[in-house]
Amino acid sequence: MKLLFEKSVEGRGCSILPPLDVPACEPKEKRQAPLRLPQIAEVDISRHYTELAKRTHGVNDGFYPLGSCTMKYNPKINDEMAALPGFAKVHPLQPAHTVQGCLKVLTLAEKYLCEITGMDAMTFQPAAGAHGEFTGLLLIKAYHKSRGDTRRTKIIVPDAAHGTNPASATMAGMQIVNIPSNEEGCVDIEKLKAAVGEDTAGLMLTNPNTVGIFDKNILQITKIIHDAGGLNYYDGANLNAVMGVVRPGDMGFDVIHLNLHKTFSTPHGGGGPGSGPVGCKELLKPFLPLYHAVQTDDGYRFDSPKQSIGSVKAFYGNFAVVVKALTYILTLGAEGIREASQNAVLNANYLKSRLSQWYDIAYDGICMHEFVMTLENLKKEHGVTAMDVAKMLLDNGIHPPTMYFPLIVHEALMVEPTETESKDTLDQAAEVFHAIYQKACEDPEALHQAPTTTPVRRLDEVGAARNPVLKYPF
Repeated sequence: MKLLFEKSVEGRGCSILPPLDVPACEPKEKRQAPLRLPQIAEVDISRHYTELAKRTHGVNDGFYPLGSCTMKYNPKINDEMAALPGFAKVHPLQPAHTVQGCLKVLTLAEKYLCEITGMDAMTFQPAAGAHGEFTGLLLIKAYHKSRGDTRRTKIIVPDAAHGTNPASATMAGMQIVNIPSNEEGCVDIEKLKAAVGEDTAGLMLTNPNTVGIFDKNILQITKIIHDAGGLNYYDGANLNAVMGVVRPGDMGFDVIHLNLHKTFSTPHGGGGPGSGPVGCKELLKPFLPLYHAVQTDDGYRFDSPKQSIGSVKAFYGNFAVVVKALTYILTLGAEGIREASQNAVLNANYLKSRLSQWYDIAYDGICMHEFVMTLENLKKEHGVTAMDVAKMLLDNGIHPPTMYFPLIVHEALMVEPTETESKDTLDQAAEVFHAIYQKACEDPEALHQAPTTTPVRRLDEVGAARNPVLKYPF
């Protein structure tokens, strides 16, 4: 399809502005040349984006089992609440007394999310998960600095952690210590004991981890770090498996980030909006970012911790996402939050059991919200890769799972069915996976050619990554 620039026709447009009713003001600084924007009629713009929408695949189109990303259906009432004028039309520079309802939203959301996670305080400034990781690490760094403990510069990161963990730690000025997993896919306790020392600032851990396993040694792991003088950071990206059931704060974690844009009902993907609030225990509360909403006898206002690390984002975070999350929590209640997690785990184990008839599962036993298959044997025996299976799923109306991650599993496909899918959908997906497996054994070349029914065939992804075209060539 053509780009908007290619559809542009000189003189066309759709902006109808009312007559100027204030004195004209000639700006002192003006562009030397007009912006090179496409000139398009409203009907053509509408058709362009409708055409794009028909080429995309989201949870409204079909099954979307993207592992570790929780691409679940989100009730529309949450969007409706965020669109209310009292929330959507406020300005971040308004005085606190004019936005009391918005401040109450922040304090209520903090209260409920702290209850769910076992934390004592929370900031909503971070814009997304990795931004939350970075903020949490700055809190850990500020804590050690306040104690004069400047030797603590190393962050321990297990190899089953999310890929952003080591990147966030590096950005925070920390050194990375990688810990291998044991044969069960969990943290190797002996390797962890050998890695800690007087230079340990903390541990970054995803639990359940990236292979969908809840580490049975979690209390021992956090104690090892605490005994060494470090702090424990919880990557909350997989909280959808345990929210309402267990709390990271009770496991020994001192700081956590949440992905409101996946776990708590804002559509995930497409570039945003995101929200990665960071919760912490009391010992880290003095270092939280500026503009912390608090309730007083005279109403709600913003407070700034005395030892704050400063702002990590303009103003107060992506507020509309917090409204959606609060609506989601109030709608479900404590029992509903717990049931969502339980159903996510049930769905994952059911689909895992179905697919294990044909595909090799990387780790045996009960999984949490997601599981990982390894297609290593399928590749050796028939030359069919994880990429081939993923592309064939597109031909069957299913968005592919996460491919080739985590790196500790060869030819990996990571599947997360989420709690919002029915048994009927899971059974249909299982039959599609079965049919693809049979095709891989009987006609491998068919998978090498997939997808064949999508608007665009298989792309040169390596070429696109190495030579991206990021601007329109006028």
